[in-house]
Amino acid sequence: MTGPMKILAKMKGGAASIRVVVNHPMESGLRKEVDGKTVPAHYIQLLTVALNGKVVVSGQLGGSISKNPSLGFTVKGAKAGDKVSVTWVDSNGGKRTDEAVVVV
Repeated sequence: MTGPMKILAKMKGGAASIRVVVNHPMESGLRKEVDGKTVPAHYIQLLTVALNGKVVVSGQLGGSISKNPSLGFTVKGAKAGDKVSVTWVDSNGGKRTDEAVVVV
């Protein structure tokens, strides 16, 4: 199952380095169980990163991304204390948003 994301947002120079570990099974729908039954697809389709409510990164993901993916971004113009929110929507209609604060 899914759980909270781990978000680290840290200032490096004049930009924020944002690292996210997404807790998600990321099943492609191609893997088979020992008994031969196919494991249903269940993967993140859309991931969005916002800084103080303004979308700064948005991307489509698919079934070929590994379980619990780790993603990184650099955002210029950020400053310590800014709020970073990361949202994903998956192929089963699930949605999750987690937040962190940019630190020095």
